[in-house]
Formats: sequence, structure tokens, C-alpha cells
Amino acid sequence: MRLRKRIVAWLAGAAAAFVATATQAEPVKISFLYPSPVADVGWAKQLDLGREAIEEKFGDAVESIVVENIPEGPDAARIMNQMVTDGAKFVMLGSFGYMNDGLRLARQHPDIAFIHASGFKQTDNFGTFTARNYEGFYLGGLAAGMVTESDTIGIVAAFAIPEVVAAVNAITLAVHKVDPDAKIKIVWLNSWFDPPKAQEAARALISQGADVLFSLHQDTPSVVNVAEAEGVYVVNTSSDMSAYGPNSVLASVINDWNDYFIESFQAALDGDFKGADFRGGLASGAVKVAAWNDDLTEEQLGTIKQAEADLASGKTHVFAGPLKDQDGNVRAEAGTTLPDQEIFGMNWLVEGVSGSLPN
Repeated sequence: MRLRKRIVAWLAGAAAAFVATATQAEPVKISFLYPSPVADVGWAKQLDLGREAIEEKFGDAVESIVVENIPEGPDAARIMNQMVTDGAKFVMLGSFGYMNDGLRLARQHPDIAFIHASGFKQTDNFGTFTARNYEGFYLGGLAAGMVTESDTIGIVAAFAIPEVVAAVNAITLAVHKVDPDAKIKIVWLNSWFDPPKAQEAARALISQGADVLFSLHQDTPSVVNVAEAEGVYVVNTSSDMSAYGPNSVLASVINDWNDYFIESFQAALDGDFKGADFRGGLASGAVKVAAWNDDLTEEQLGTIKQAEADLASGKTHVFAGPLKDQDGNVRAEAGTTLPDQEIFGMNWLVEGVSGSLPN
């Protein structure tokens, strides 16, 4: 009850910024921490668009602070602590690796609302948000299976966290639905932001015969640039990167956090913020697929669009059984689907992937 009173007390003060006398009140400070630089495309850019959406809606009643290109670890912990010391009342932490330090800080400051990207731990004032990117990449996988001539698909993947593993599995399932003989090859970067390493991985996969690449959570168009130069297709993450690959981009899987960020901030102001686990997909608009390549025929695009509608409506599910892992173990029986708990904790690869998860 004491915690509740403190939160309500702060919210009452913050809400005052939105009455007619707003010009006389101090703006509410909101702070955003990104693992990579804010460029014109990429993960950090999409997060920053969400921040801009809050500013656009609430105007001078908010003051935002952005710190970018901070890797997980002591520097991130120091900076988020400083944000709180400087008076932030709403904090967005934009990387999986910020989770434990952020959660510790939230428990120390129950009057501050936190939202955290891709994590799996919550408390009363610490919520998490994750995209069902696997839905978008399933659609991209269908397109890849339709256009490949070499029957080889290459995936440049960041870290083997469940969100990325689920995307790899979704791609594999979709490709094999269209082209059962296709080979799926992966290079793990163990980095969110390493353009030279991403380009090296892309070229290595092309040298192994891949004529369609997937760029999973690289925060730059590095893989897109290689695909454009080498004349292969690519499906990228986070933003529409077709300007960097007008010929090569087969599709872009886009994250849109604007509505979620606005709703979370509004909930904090209204006293309704709860540390929930938001998982947005095609149905909510948090995941969108755009920039479909003109090389796809009208019939192929029609098939993809129908699959998109079926996923968004819940008529079908990416991880519907029967599903087996690489070792032949049954993970979902026919007629069942994997529950969210298993999808968002996925630590295994489906049957048909060449390669393994890094230790």
C-alpha cells in the first residue's frame, strides 16, 4: 500500500503537466538508452521513432534524454543510474542485456516506470516488450523459398537469444513449406552492431551458394549492402532498408513501437502502469512487413498476403505441429501449437537447419 501511495503521489504531480497551466509546470523527464547509434534505419532508429511519437503527442509536457551506442555492461548500468539521478520518471531500456541492471534499479526506485526490450523479467514498475518478429520472418521465408534458385538460404544472426532463435526457426519452416530441398545455413555474430563482421558473414554465406540472405538484428544495412553488390536477395530487420538495396531487398520486417510507447507513458501518467510483458505481432501492428520486391509475381504475393492475414487473425500459427528439432525430438504434436512460454524461451533449432546454437 505504501508503494502504491508513492506511485500515485508522483503520478498526480506528473499529470499536472497536462492541464491548462502546463507552461508553469516542469516537464516530465523521459530517458532512452540504446545499444547502437541512432541512424536513419535500424533497431535504435525504430526505438527513437517511439520516443518521437511520445514527444509529438505530449509536446512541451515532456523532456526526453537519449544516450546511444552503449554496450551491455558497467557503462550501461552507470548511465541508467545517472538517468534516474537526473530525475527521469519514465525509462526505456533498449537491449536484452540491460535487463538485470535495469530490474535492480527499478526495484530501488518503485516510483519510476521502466520498459525494457526483449527481456523476460518483470516487476510492478518494470515492464518488457518483445516483437513477434518470427511472424514477419515466416512471411519472408515464404518469399525466399519462392525466389531461390540455388536452394540455399543464408542467415546472418546476432545473438542466439530466444527471439532470434524463433526467427531462424520460422524462416526454416516457411522456406521448407515452399522448397523442401532448400538448405538453411547460419552464421552467428554474437554482436548487435558489428558492420564489418556482418559483411564478412554475408559474403561467406554467398560463397557457400546462398542466393537469399536474412539479416537478423543487425542494426545497419551492412548485409543489405553486400546483397546489393553481389546480386542476391535479402530480408532485413527493424526498418525498411530498401533504399540501400533497391534490387536486393526481398522484404523488410519492420518494428513499430509508437503505440506501445505512448500507451505505456500514458498509463504511467494515469496511475495505471503495470510491469507487464507486451508481445506485439502482425495483429497489433508492432510487426509489419514492407518493401516487397517487384520480382515476386502477383500469384506469389497473393499467397504471402493470405498467409499474413491468417497469422494476424489467429487462423494459423507459425509454430503449429507437428514440429521436430534437429535431433528428431517432437516439440509440438500435430493439432497443437507451441505456447508463448516455449516460443519466447526457445533454445533449440528446428529440423532442417544446418548449424547449431553457440555455447
